[in-house]
Amino acid sequence: MKAFQPAAIAAALAAILAAPAFASSLDGLERVKVDLVAPPMIHAHEQKASAEPKIVEFKLTVEEKKVVIDDKGTTMQAMTFNGSMPGPTLVVHEGDYVEVTLVNPKSNMMPHNVDFHSATGALGGAALTNVNPGEQATLRFKADRAGVFVYHCAPEGMVPWHVLSGMSGTMMVLPRDGLKDADGKPLSYDRAYTIGEFDLYIPKDENGNYKDYKSLAESYGDTVQSMRTLTPTHVVFNGKVGALTGDGALKAKVGETVLIVHSQATRDTRPHLIGGHGDWVWDHGKFHNPPLRDMETWFIPGGAAGAALYTFKQPGVYAYVNHNLIEAFELGASGHFVVEGDWNHDYMTQVKAPHPIPEAK
Repeated sequence: MKAFQPAAIAAALAAILAAPAFASSLDGLERVKVDLVAPPMIHAHEQKASAEPKIVEFKLTVEEKKVVIDDKGTTMQAMTFNGSMPGPTLVVHEGDYVEVTLVNPKSNMMPHNVDFHSATGALGGAALTNVNPGEQATLRFKADRAGVFVYHCAPEGMVPWHVLSGMSGTMMVLPRDGLKDADGKPLSYDRAYTIGEFDLYIPKDENGNYKDYKSLAESYGDTVQSMRTLTPTHVVFNGKVGALTGDGALKAKVGETVLIVHSQATRDTRPHLIGGHGDWVWDHGKFHNPPLRDMETWFIPGGAAGAALYTFKQPGVYAYVNHNLIEAFELGASGHFVVEGDWNHDYMTQVKAPHPIPEAK
């Protein structure tokens, strides 16, 4: 990709080196170190900022590993942030400073970096975080706009391979005074979950069986050829078919409001909650734009994240899907919410159970 060729990176670095020194001292700002958690969970955070802007510290460690992506034992040589697909969701407030240390252990094979769609300049930070195995780098940027944003690995000449192998996640920048509806009234949530959607391209052998590789290097050539078909073999939430079902299903209770943060780093997606709705939806993920109301299905363009609020009104199992139903039911892009509580017959009831059709007289 031309955007990540050496000349572009060199130009970005030159601009930084030529810039005058940062005049304002950040020494007086409070520093907060965040312990990240694996998706679908999101680390503890305030919905409204309770103090002046802070420097919020995060650590992302690159982990290269083989993963199983379905119940048939299909494997993929993955590259991840902190070992999960997607990487952890990072939460700050607008005006905070984000300080991220990217660690590339010497046990890894590949160079890595990170491009934050929420950041300004230097290829989203990719030009300042290029780390070879055995290196680490620290980037600081100001979170100057609110919303949910994708971050992903973007090494020169290998961007699609790294992203499609698992290296994307979400940063959520909340307005300092919290979320608002279209009329400016406060909105809040009881639980928050993050869902990372991935299109995967697993090479097949001459007999149509998925291939297994011993290393990233061995998988590279075939995987790139499979990617170039633009036809995914799997479309999954959180790294695996069924990752958000069974023991991994997302939990809630009747009356609770849930924030669903959904990212897709490469392809368009159409989230839909079967049996529910998006009460308030930021389909392009930007919190200063008025949210849409009462959505049945919403649209998130590739390379973006979206957010939706829903207050559950009935108990039971809700399927959460990409409403390209082929991708949901045939390729794996589906998960479950399991909701506890009492059934409300006013919203829905079975008037008559199934019974034989009466014969005509």
